[in-house]
Amino acid sequence: MNKRLHPPTHLLRAFVTTAQLGTISAAADALHVTQSAVSKQVQELEQWLGILLFARVKKRLQLTPPGQRYLLAVQPLLVQLEAATLDVMSTPADGGVLHLSALPTFGAKWLIPRLPAFQTAHPKVLLQFVPYVQGYDFTRADLDCAIRYGEGAWPGAVSEYVIGRDMTLIAPPSKPGDAPLRRPTDIVHHRLLQHVSVPNAWVNWCERHQVAGVNPHSGIQLDQYVAIIRAVAAGMGLALVPTCLIEEELARGEVVSPRWSATHRETAQAGYFFCYPENKAHLEPLVIFKRWLLSQVTEP
Repeated sequence: MNKRLHPPTHLLRAFVTTAQLGTISAAADALHVTQSAVSKQVQELEQWLGILLFARVKKRLQLTPPGQRYLLAVQPLLVQLEAATLDVMSTPADGGVLHLSALPTFGAKWLIPRLPAFQTAHPKVLLQFVPYVQGYDFTRADLDCAIRYGEGAWPGAVSEYVIGRDMTLIAPPSKPGDAPLRRPTDIVHHRLLQHVSVPNAWVNWCERHQVAGVNPHSGIQLDQYVAIIRAVAAGMGLALVPTCLIEEELARGEVVSPRWSATHRETAQAGYFFCYPENKAHLEPLVIFKRWLLSQVTEP
């Protein structure tokens, strides 16, 4: 392949740093080299490409239109290169790295407390968490698997149910003057809290319990169960949440579940699923983590 299409990395680093900071001197400080070295590297890259990347405007360097386009293309590539290098340097020779994304509430309340056991059992598998907002695109090189919430059908992904379909109705600790919750129909006297990803949760609940006279779509909508749990604890209303997420709050008395609710097991179609692209199903770290993850499930 023509080497002209692969400029040396140190030239690209000088270009990107100069573009970010706006001056040769600032780039030199950031790169811990002399100004003349940075200037020479930028000029060498321009000669390599046959394109002017910078124009000098009032003693500052300003990207030309081709320079702007090149920066947008090159900068993320350097970030990916650094990430790949860090991965290979930090991975045990006979282990592996697994790039994982998990929803914040599930990660903080269910997964993270269990990870020390995983590390003890599999010390040579290194977990690297990818921001959950990026955890849906399996075409990304830095994402191997994700824990997602839904009904288990996502294009381009194999999904295996983990936990979360078992639901519990929670309420704030009662105070004098609060409307009672002695039976399902008493919810008509309370505000309902909604999860935006499960818009029919209260609809299905009301149908199962034959509750009428309430708008099951009413109430504040929130996008994370941790926010819903805190809202209930603050007295804002009732909520239906996965049982696996509220064990500690129930034990501490921060939220309560009506006694009659405990005798009526609530199930939902949505839950937490372990998802991965089929072409990565053979990855040893993924196989190890999936086996361990499913072994942690205690939901009836």
